Amino acid sequence: MSDNYFHQAWELYENAFPVEERRILDAQTHVMKKSNYHFDIVVDENKLIGFLLWWDFETLRYIDHFATSTEQRNKGFGKLILENFMNNNDKPILLEVELPNTTINQRRIKFYQRIGFKLNQHYYEVPPSTEGQKPLQLLLMSYPTLLTEKDVEQFTDICHPSIFED
Repeated sequence: MSDNYFHQAWELYENAFPVEERRILDAQTHVMKKSNYHFDIVVDENKLIGFLLWWDFETLRYIDHFATSTEQRNKGFGKLILENFMNNNDKPILLEVELPNTTINQRRIKFYQRIGFKLNQHYYEVPPSTEGQKPLQLLLMSYPTLLTEKDVEQFTDICHPSIFED
């Protein structure tokens, strides 16, 4: 966390995700101590390109957050980062997306679909990030195949306690 790129990545994180989808810095500090959590920062020619925050569980990998810096968007870096992650992986990969009720959300889903992720239609929600909020309804995307309802239930039962604990 003392790395200069971490501070740039954290600023990107706070700007890229709505408050109900992100951790506060203290919670992030706690999560980063877990051996199966990874905070990968991508740098090219001393410039922050983006980050990939992910969990390595026994039966799957879960992309918690992913973003490229605004200066580096639409240059193919996002696709390269994710394809590298997908190609160097031997487990199914899951990630969450917002419901396709806005143009930007629809574009994000199409981006993931173009690189091979499948959009699952099972009901899925995550616990609120702050007390007093309602759970957040999202959709799961998976690679390389679609999930069954049982897969979603197992992910929620087994992985959510690690991902969303205080």
